[in-house]
Amino acid sequence: MTANPIRPTIPLDAPGKAHGFLRLPYSRNDSAWGSVMIPITVIANGQGPTALLTGANHGDEYEGPIALQQLAWEIEPEEVTGRIILIPYLNSPAFRAGTRVSPIDQVNLNRAFPGKPDGSPSQKIADYICNTLVPMADVVLDYHSGGKTLDFLPFAAAHYLADKTQQEACFAAVRAFGAPYSMMMVEIDAVGMFDTAVEEQGKVFVTTELGGGGTATARSAEIALRGAKNVLRHAGILSGGIELAGGSRMLDMPADDCFHFATCDGLVQSLVDLGDAVTAGQPIARIWPKDRSGVAPEEVRANRDGLLAARHFPGLVQGGDCLAVIAVLV
Repeated sequence: MTANPIRPTIPLDAPGKAHGFLRLPYSRNDSAWGSVMIPITVIANGQGPTALLTGANHGDEYEGPIALQQLAWEIEPEEVTGRIILIPYLNSPAFRAGTRVSPIDQVNLNRAFPGKPDGSPSQKIADYICNTLVPMADVVLDYHSGGKTLDFLPFAAAHYLADKTQQEACFAAVRAFGAPYSMMMVEIDAVGMFDTAVEEQGKVFVTTELGGGGTATARSAEIALRGAKNVLRHAGILSGGIELAGGSRMLDMPADDCFHFATCDGLVQSLVDLGDAVTAGQPIARIWPKDRSGVAPEEVRANRDGLLAARHFPGLVQGGDCLAVIAVLV
């Protein structure tokens, strides 16, 4: 079997606090023996569970990187029982470029799992995370937001799983995260996702969607930081009590009809805003032609009752783009 070439520059099981890199050899045109350097921090003390926290799985999503950078800087070993592995820029090449997918191989890391040890750089990263780091972990938190193309209500989420005991453990961690919204969801395409790879190993998994538009706000970054600390405290790894900033509204995305897609290119006119209640059949957006006036717009109607949980962010849309997501308030 081919061995993964990624090597950590710090020990992953030593007590104390260490900052280093996951070094991926990558020979390229401007660096014959070059490497992709993925920052990693490990904070360990005594016996206890291990948490793996990752950000920038997609390189244009920033709440996770901000929260994990702050945790790496401020958490001291004496606050920890067990181990915390922090990777703020999981898809380091995409993060450096500010893009969703890697500019090296044009691979979407969150569709590359379980990866290949002898594949492209993104596939090697996925393989190392899936087959080296995830087996060490008891709980995994992978941050997401809408990137440049979507905007979300801020929520933490768990997935519907065949193992209902595991599902409940995941959702208990979601509740502990304490985002303004807590979501149970069905992915429209879970093949190759980090989520699926972690859940198939029986781990507690939490994901998020905390905003979007290719930026982070003060509020969304604060939600991300507080949520990470809460999950670590829930797992018994970080000292202190869980801090909740008000209640979390419970949402459900039970089926594919929650997702609404554009059927043509054009200029988007939103007719409802994030968090607004909608009813089935209600117009939620118009798509106007880009090249002429005096033509009726394409009208997009809600597939179901609920509230608008996500929307397309740029003003222009292409056919096939996700235009809106409607969730059910529980």
